[in-house]
Amino acid sequence: MEPLSFFKSRQERLTKLLKELVLHESPSSQKTAVDNCSRVLVSAFRQYPIRIRSFPQKNIGDFYLFELPCESSSSNAPLIILTHIDTVWSVGKLKEMPFHLEGDRIYGPGVLDMKAGLTMAFCALQAICENNLQPKRTIRLIVNSAEEIGNTDAHTFIREQSKQGGMVLCLEPAIPGGALKVKRKGRLVVKLWTTGRAAHAGSPEKGINAIQELLVQLMRVKKLETGGITVTPGLIGGGEKPNVIPEKAWAVLDIRFWGSEDDKNIRIFLKKLTPHNRKADISFCLESSTPPMEFTPSSRRLFKKIQHIASDLGLSLEPGETGGGSDASIASSLNIPTIDGLGPDGNGIHAQNEHVILTSLIERTALLFKLLLNL
Repeated sequence: MEPLSFFKSRQERLTKLLKELVLHESPSSQKTAVDNCSRVLVSAFRQYPIRIRSFPQKNIGDFYLFELPCESSSSNAPLIILTHIDTVWSVGKLKEMPFHLEGDRIYGPGVLDMKAGLTMAFCALQAICENNLQPKRTIRLIVNSAEEIGNTDAHTFIREQSKQGGMVLCLEPAIPGGALKVKRKGRLVVKLWTTGRAAHAGSPEKGINAIQELLVQLMRVKKLETGGITVTPGLIGGGEKPNVIPEKAWAVLDIRFWGSEDDKNIRIFLKKLTPHNRKADISFCLESSTPPMEFTPSSRRLFKKIQHIASDLGLSLEPGETGGGSDASIASSLNIPTIDGLGPDGNGIHAQNEHVILTSLIERTALLFKLLLNL
């Protein structure tokens, strides 16, 4: 079979499943909604010889693992596919962003990030099963329910499953234009507190202004911005009333970086922070951390293989990098060959114009099908 022609002929199937997934809105924070969307996928897979395992969660959507066993005597470690079913969009967003096809673009909340990737995974595995084809290794599809908000249990789940794999393919969207994601920035979410002493604003010398101390510390932390490191104060607060010297202040920072050495140096820098006003106190905690996805030698070799397989389909793939994080960073940090951005091309992630390019969805499904059989 010729994969591009085959999946072109199945365009209606692809778009039907994609529509059903998008219509089941699945914001990360609403467990019931996420689980309802996952059931759409579970129901579709039950028609095929796919092992389905659920991992129930109390406060977030359940995790799922779909496995197509390799029936040969191959000792190859499993191929891991990373996806997520949660989105950033709240229930009811469909009223403002209805699912619809406009030319070669499909619009809707979560259509690109990443329900198109889920559609690709199902349709590629479906084709393998219906054509009685045998992959060279067991294929395991991981469906995370809390990728958009970050979750310790989800990270542990992905880490445990990825350790068993020989390689990891992540179906996050391609970089606009089609490049794969071979490097991602790491991320630290840091909460910084400053504590002073309250006093009447008419006698400021009797107090210690926590907000002023916080502002000084924020300017100090901004000095980290070298070599691609970015520091973004995303939340800030402090004080009680305009006529009271504030006793407490805080800020939450998003710090991003390219390499593990940067991660180490940032943490050392934060630990060395000292109060500008010696009578003030400062402290910080890490609210979350995501490792960088680095383009390791083993990932380079995997990229070359993918590039070669894509060329057989007449597709040209280029390596790219992005400041955003994904579950691929977790797998990559375990020194497992990992390539991200294998999902379709499109644009508008987390924006009102979110859309996937239908032609690309078909091409990337054909490519994934070939990868699952040949890697």
